[in-house]
Amino acid sequence: MENCHPLIDGFLRYLRSEKDASPHTVEGYAGDLGQFVEYLGGNADLARVTNLEIRGFMAHLHRLGVKKSSAGRKLAALRSFYRYLHREGYVEQNPAKSVATPKKEKYIPQFLTADDIDRLVKAPEGDDDAAMQARVILELFYSSGLRISELASLKVGDVDMESGVLRVLGKGRKERMVPVGSKALEALEAWLARRKGKGAVSRDVPILLNSRGGGLSVRSIRNIVYRYSGESCQAGRVKPHALRHTFATHMLQEGADLRSLQEMLGHASLSTTQKYTHVDIKRLMEVYDQAHPRSRKK
Repeated sequence: MENCHPLIDGFLRYLRSEKDASPHTVEGYAGDLGQFVEYLGGNADLARVTNLEIRGFMAHLHRLGVKKSSAGRKLAALRSFYRYLHREGYVEQNPAKSVATPKKEKYIPQFLTADDIDRLVKAPEGDDDAAMQARVILELFYSSGLRISELASLKVGDVDMESGVLRVLGKGRKERMVPVGSKALEALEAWLARRKGKGAVSRDVPILLNSRGGGLSVRSIRNIVYRYSGESCQAGRVKPHALRHTFATHMLQEGADLRSLQEMLGHASLSTTQKYTHVDIKRLMEVYDQAHPRSRKK
């Protein structure tokens, strides 16, 4: 993946070779830095950029209506890039270091009701390959709260059917063990049995396959979720990440503690997991308002 700018290309090679960054991470950095170069005009000398240009870029993103979380990610990419340039001696100081990070918006994650989830996982009907694989996708999203990139990268050897756990490679290439529910295990067992009936299945091949026998892409997985959620959910079409939010929300509602949930989701910080408590508190307030004689709505 070349970015047509030698300093950025060197940085991307550094991410791949020395930081062992995933292709998804490298692609994200390339896109964010490419957008900055485009803002500067394409022929700018990146080694002479000051914090004024970076602040101007952040203002430009604000005018475009870019979410603060996305703008913050782009600023983080610039900080990492200029930290690399400083280490390599291309710049005397990091111009992005003094630029304030946009304060993230607080939001309540979208999640589905138990009824919607029940309809969704039952939506792929039939016993053809496409329907069986779709059931695996939907069951694993809800059963284990995986990120879409984590699901796409799962190999047959990552599943321990006897113990009911998955070995997942998450952000920062950190490995974690995640429990799998009985319904998801049933869907997985049926799908792998179908594949073994057509030939040997080695441990290092992807669980999810495309029509050519290679790994199913993130885009294809997203389209499968779009299709079946659009057909079955009262909420309409939802993104795959909403199923991760649903997993977390339902776990909290049923009494899971935050630390355990943090581990299952693969969050580096507990504060990331705590956003789901806002969902639970909102639900509790709704129950209170409906039931208490002196609630706000009575």
